[in-house]
Amino acid sequence: MSRARTARRIAAGAAYGGGGLGLVGAAAVGLVVAELQFAKRTVGSGLADPPRADGLYGSEFGGPELSPGPLRLGMLGDSTAAGLGVHRARQTPGALLASGLAAVAERPVELRNVALSGAMSDDLDRQAGLLLDGDEPAPDVCVIMIGANDVTRRMPPTQSVRLLTGAVRRLRLAGSEVVVATCPDLGTIEPVYQPLRWLARRVSRQLAAAQTIGVLALGARTVSMGDLLGPEFAANPREMFGPDSYHPSTEGYATAAMAVLPTLCAALELWPESDRLDVSRNEDMLPVAKAASAAAGLAGTEVTGARGPWALLKYRRRRRVPGEDLAQGTGGADGTGRPPRGDGKAGGNTARATGVTSKGP
Repeated sequence: MSRARTARRIAAGAAYGGGGLGLVGAAAVGLVVAELQFAKRTVGSGLADPPRADGLYGSEFGGPELSPGPLRLGMLGDSTAAGLGVHRARQTPGALLASGLAAVAERPVELRNVALSGAMSDDLDRQAGLLLDGDEPAPDVCVIMIGANDVTRRMPPTQSVRLLTGAVRRLRLAGSEVVVATCPDLGTIEPVYQPLRWLARRVSRQLAAAQTIGVLALGARTVSMGDLLGPEFAANPREMFGPDSYHPSTEGYATAAMAVLPTLCAALELWPESDRLDVSRNEDMLPVAKAASAAAGLAGTEVTGARGPWALLKYRRRRRVPGEDLAQGTGGADGTGRPPRGDGKAGGNTARATGVTSKGP
């Protein structure tokens, strides 16, 4: 069965109830899970809690008292969203995205990160409540990074997608734009060996495709994490993975954030001509399931709902040069890494987003 067809079945099961395993056979999934759990025990965690990165980024663009005030960014998800494995707040993906967004918008960004290490999709409703059930306005945009723990702990994929779409629906009804970084490719974890590496890749990519189908119907956008992210992780695992060989390193988180940032900006209409297809980059308009399947196999790919059963498949990211500042290379659609200019909303000196906050980080 094709990945697109499998993803459609999972998404349909999530929407209409029911839902057997739906990925590969139960025995094969059991082997994958056992191998992944063994890998995690082999490498060990030994990581301290991620640093708190909540606060105001890009304060040089104006304080909270100035109109229109800061953009509000919410981060939800698991240890990857929380930034497990780094030692400084500014190295977490939330801080990197807040800094980059402030640079493109030339406006302060207020970050609130409610992600929890070890979280599965059944924790997303609680996390959404932390962002919405209070006196503060709903975030302007939220980024969700989820899925790996759903696979390793054997959550049925239909349940995983149903819980994710429930949280996305709640955020969308509150007025937030939503970007979902889909399930990463667990086949890249070094202690997982063939043939189970191939099975782990298949399971995680099928879940990623089903996640995309589920959230596009709600007006969200997705970015494929794939093999966190593509050839960089495969070619440089010692550089891109942290000391536990399971979570990304500082460089790995920066690469992932660079892939998400252009879609984050596009969701807020800060990227001029953000939804125009670039044929030279093989961008295309495809049926939703085919677009979701294609994106799951190519890290850094954005999928955005179009009209009816169609979706836009876009390649916004470029390869990050090690040591490059995220705010200086935001992965523009022209491939230069410079944010586009000319619409009065974006541009300016992106190097000014340093990640230094006025409180906390």
